[in-house]
Amino acid sequence: MSAQTSSLFEPIERASRDEIAALQLARMKTTLAHAYANVATYREKFDAAGVHPDELKSLADLARFPFTNKQDLRNNYPYGMLAVPMRDIVRIHASSGTTGKQTVVGYTKNDIDMWANLMARSLHAAGAGPDDIVQIAHAYGLFTGGFGVHYGAERLGCTVIPMGGGQTAKQVQLIRDFKPTMIVATPSYALNIADEFVRQGMDPAACSLRIGCFGAEPWGEGMRSEIQTRLGIDAMDLYGLSEVIGPGVACECIEAKDGPVIWEDHFYPEIIHPETGEVLPDGELGELVFTSLTKEALPVIRYRTRDLARLLPPTARSFRRMSKITGRSDDMLIIRGVNLFPGHIEELILKQPQLSGHYLLEVYREGPLDQMEVLVEVKPEFAHASTEMKQNAAKGLQHEIKGWLGVTTRVSILDPGHLPRPEGKARRVIDKRAV
Repeated sequence: MSAQTSSLFEPIERASRDEIAALQLARMKTTLAHAYANVATYREKFDAAGVHPDELKSLADLARFPFTNKQDLRNNYPYGMLAVPMRDIVRIHASSGTTGKQTVVGYTKNDIDMWANLMARSLHAAGAGPDDIVQIAHAYGLFTGGFGVHYGAERLGCTVIPMGGGQTAKQVQLIRDFKPTMIVATPSYALNIADEFVRQGMDPAACSLRIGCFGAEPWGEGMRSEIQTRLGIDAMDLYGLSEVIGPGVACECIEAKDGPVIWEDHFYPEIIHPETGEVLPDGELGELVFTSLTKEALPVIRYRTRDLARLLPPTARSFRRMSKITGRSDDMLIIRGVNLFPGHIEELILKQPQLSGHYLLEVYREGPLDQMEVLVEVKPEFAHASTEMKQNAAKGLQHEIKGWLGVTTRVSILDPGHLPRPEGKARRVIDKRAV
């Protein structure tokens, strides 16, 4: 093993809880002071809440400080949340801005170095090393996915194929020709690649890939099983969001596969009640909140991610884990008084052996009542199955949804290729009620 790879096993990854907490507290004090001194919005919010960075004496004191959310970044578009002069900014990324103004994220040189190190740590935890060839199927550009993974893979010493998103036929061609051993993409796009192998008459499980890191959208154990079976790989969950750093906030370890390990030496996690803001104990489901501990250009203080998860005890590393994201608090559907998330439906779909992970939920109003139709494709091997088999699969899924979620739905079983194929994040819901 090279010295470069060995250096990724930092002492903090095996540190005691007391050592981790001491480092977090020291870095948190610095971050709060930095944000207060250099970002007017933080100074105003802290003053309004009657708190000052000097009052942070323990990690528990963080709960006294106000939250930050995406709207704060939008209100300060483009550069109002930056804590350093523009001459110190070496990179700009931004969200897609599909639901409002883009959230703009700046990076200093130190931020970029830290990000590359954490992505290298993440890929290494997922099982990659200098002997691996990594095909990146995330988009390059303002989206943080492509560049974030790219610099981390290079920092780890991997060979990088910077394919980017889309061009699925070419993705397959490069896998065949260049023999990558790892792929990084959204989980829904991984299934698109598997479908393209089948369309070209090949078995995706026989390809060169052995590991995959997937993120940027919620996905459950059913989707993991589907990806692992179809591509013949180990599939790990890679978590991040642009406002906090990008991909590399947390990643699953290949030896455990029991939820992404949060790199707590750089990001302090909390779980709060989505409505009251109360901090919840580890193990309880709530909204994930992060405070950055080492970011220079854009420190985030108690940033509300809207992602719903649990904090779990350490296993493969000394850091705590997070559960898989069960959904987003702003993606929750309410159908005739029942709260559900697309991920709930996904898990039930993938319990049906004939059905694939390609699905879409259409929500509409029929008279005074909300209705939902589940559009889902069969797996390629069932493309020519009988009408009776498809009807039975539809009835089976309807029964599962009614039994587990208490909602009566319509189910339409489609042949492969009928639903749109995303090249990035999958769109799972079309809500026609407001149309």
